[in-house]
Amino acid sequence: MSEDKRKEIADLGEFGLIKHLSEKFDNVQESTVKGIGDDAAVIDRGDYYEIISTDMLLEGVHFDLSYAPLPHLGFKAIAVNVSDIAAMNGIPKQVTVNIGISNRFSLQAIDALYQGIKYACDGYKVDLVGGDTTSSSSGLVISVTVVGEVAKDKIAYRSGAKESEILCVTGDLGAAYVGLQVLEREKQVFLANPDMQPQLEQYDYLVRRQLRSEARTDIIHEIRDLGVVPTSMIDISDGLASDLFHLCEQSGLGAAIYEDKLPIDKSTYDTAVEFNLDPITCVLNGGEDYELLFTLKQDDFEKVKKHPDIATIGYMHKAEKGKVFVTKNENVVELQAQGWKHF
Repeated sequence: MSEDKRKEIADLGEFGLIKHLSEKFDNVQESTVKGIGDDAAVIDRGDYYEIISTDMLLEGVHFDLSYAPLPHLGFKAIAVNVSDIAAMNGIPKQVTVNIGISNRFSLQAIDALYQGIKYACDGYKVDLVGGDTTSSSSGLVISVTVVGEVAKDKIAYRSGAKESEILCVTGDLGAAYVGLQVLEREKQVFLANPDMQPQLEQYDYLVRRQLRSEARTDIIHEIRDLGVVPTSMIDISDGLASDLFHLCEQSGLGAAIYEDKLPIDKSTYDTAVEFNLDPITCVLNGGEDYELLFTLKQDDFEKVKKHPDIATIGYMHKAEKGKVFVTKNENVVELQAQGWKHF
C-alpha cells in the first residue's frame, strides 16, 4: 500500500497555504464581514466596522539581533501591524503584544524592547491592552494583534479597484531592501574583523527605513481631509510588484505601471548602484517599505495630484491586458513579482 507523497509547504507559498487552511472554515457569525484574505479582518459593530490584524516576527527569519537594536525592533513590531489597519483606510485603536523569550535576555533587554513598543504606541495613539509572555527555546518571538476602526463608507478592500482607475503609491520605494543589504554587508565585515566599526553614517536613511519602519497613518488622515476614499488599497510589505498582483487578482483586473513614475530616493538609487543592484528591481521587488498602494477614481486625481508624498504610477485595465511594466523607452514588458517569499 503506497503512502501519499509528501507535499511541501514551499510549493504552495504563503498565500497558497492560507487558502488551503482557510477553505476548511466557514464564517457563521453575522457580524463577520470579511475574514481571511485582506490586510485585516472586518467585523460589523453597528455604526462602524472594527478591523483586526495580527502578525508575527521571528528572530532569524524577520530580524537579526546582531544589527537590529531592541528599541527599533519593538517600534517596528507595532508599526507593521498598524500599517495593516492603515491599508484598510482605518485608524488603529488598541494592540496586544505576545513575546517568547529565552534566558539569554535580561530584564534590561526586555525593557529596551518595550521602550520601542511604547514609543510606537504613543506615536500612533494606540493603547497596549494585553498580551502574553512565555519562554522560547528558539530565539525571540514577537506577535502583535492590532484593533482599529473605520466608518462603513470609508473602508478600502483589496478587491475594490475598477477599470481605468489610477494607481498611486505613498513615499518612496526600495529603501528598506537596500538598507538591509547595507546592514548585511557591515555584518559580514564585522564577522571577518571584529575590530572594524560599521560605516553607516552615509546610509542613515536606508538603515532607518529597514530597522524602524513607519506606518503611513499620516496619509490616511490627509486623504480624508481631501475628501478622498481609495477604491482599493494594500500596504507594501512583500514588494510593489507582489502587492500590486494581490490588488489585481482580488479586483479581477490587470494593471500598467510606468518606470519613470516610480518614486525612488536618491540615496536608494546611488547605493543600489554601489552594490551592483538594479535600482528599479529594488523598487519593484524590495519588501518592507510599508508604503500604501491604492487606486483612485479619476475624478479624485485633482485632489491628490499636488500632494508631495503621493505618486501616480499607473492605472488599472482589463485582466486580459495583463500586468505590465512600461519602461522609460516605452517598451511594454510583462511585470514579474519576485518579492519576499515566506516559505
